[in-house]
Amino acid sequence: ARILEVGSGTGGNLHMLAAFGHVSAMEMDATARSICLKKTNGKFDVRQGFCPNDIPFADEKFDLICMFDVLEHIDEDVATLVALKRLLADGGRILITVPAYRWLWSAHDEFLHHKRRYSSAEFRNKVARADFHLARVSYFNTILFPIAALVRLKDKMLGNVKPSGGDVPPEPINQLLKMLFGSERFFLTNINLPFGVSLLGVLNNK
Repeated sequence: ARILEVGSGTGGNLHMLAAFGHVSAMEMDATARSICLKKTNGKFDVRQGFCPNDIPFADEKFDLICMFDVLEHIDEDVATLVALKRLLADGGRILITVPAYRWLWSAHDEFLHHKRRYSSAEFRNKVARADFHLARVSYFNTILFPIAALVRLKDKMLGNVKPSGGDVPPEPINQLLKMLFGSERFFLTNINLPFGVSLLGVLNNK
């Protein structure tokens, strides 16, 4: 597959995606892009650009376009989806993850420079406005949702400016959290999860 990651950051997903095809990437931030190129030894074509008005690869078509926790950082989210549609090959898909639930908005979102969190209805509406078919939508990060929700609501109630939970926990706890989060892939193979910290959407052309 020809794969494009939009908003590749420092390149943490590129080797994973390369297991499924030929990967290219776009990153707005020059520092992150530089780290990405160095970390991956220049293996991938990572170009400068931003959404929706300066997207590179205009002369190419992709079978899969990935946006992992990127759309919530962009003011013009619908226009971005419309612009990316022009890069899709016939039968191509866009895989998107975004943070869920407006009521979870907290210092965590401010710290990460989010523009919004999405309800399922809002996400569906914006996909429809961009003239895509939403082939699948599911929540994820469901198992850890109660803990995350309590932490975010605590920060909101206390008016915390610095978000809680930003530090890497001790290794045994970190491995446990990783195992719990990773176990959701077995459920997501067959079912959509009813709630979670984030939303996952698979979009294709109508």
